[in-house]
Amino acid sequence: MEKYTYRGYYIRPQMLAALLRYTEEHCKVGDFLTAVLENNLSEAVGRADDENLANLPAFVGYLYNEAPAPCWGSKEKVKAWLGEK
Repeated sequence: MEKYTYRGYYIRPQMLAALLRYTEEHCKVGDFLTAVLENNLSEAVGRADDENLANLPAFVGYLYNEAPAPCWGSKEKVKAWLGEK
């Protein structure tokens, strides 16, 4: 799998694979991606490694342009996408 690029930023392949599992198979992801999906910037920044932090705009670009709207944007949407109550 290749990385996803957005305006010079990128999502490395293993992170993109996790996002695809989430969007296509409704699988849970780690704390950083969960924060990104929930639109929780402070939590995402706090949980990001250096590479993901430097490329945070690519995650937002991917979600906005590629991911289904019902799967991201709030804690409630993420819980619903994962089938949690």
